[in-house]
Amino acid sequence: METKASEKGHLPNRLGIKGWVWGGNYTLERYLYTLHRLTGLGLLLYITLHLAMNGFRLGGVESWEDLMSVFGMSGFKVGEYLVAAAFIFHALNGGRLMLQHLGYTLGKPKPPVYPYVDSMRRRRPIVWVMLASIMALAIYVLVAFVT
Repeated sequence: METKASEKGHLPNRLGIKGWVWGGNYTLERYLYTLHRLTGLGLLLYITLHLAMNGFRLGGVESWEDLMSVFGMSGFKVGEYLVAAAFIFHALNGGRLMLQHLGYTLGKPKPPVYPYVDSMRRRRPIVWVMLASIMALAIYVLVAFVT
């Protein structure tokens, strides 16, 4: 006997594939968390491919130089920049997350007096500083790649 999703306590997914991308009323921090996970998976894929490509050195000088000539094309420069930008974001956002989890960005406890100040508003300045740092470093790396 089959049970419906609503009987199990689950709501049916009426959004379909759109539900994978659109998070509803997510805050900025939730999108940063999702992007942090995606960049982590992308960097893991890059490291795996990087180690596999270094295996071509075992094939001799010719195979290595052939592979490096392919990676010297202009399209791969865009990929290198994206890896560098993903690394910058993942590193700085990871530092922000560590500070938050350790409690350094929460501030001193305040009595619950109306209007209430939640911890998200106290942590928001570090998010903007982190995003500004990411943008500055990404622009610096872009200028370094172009020149």
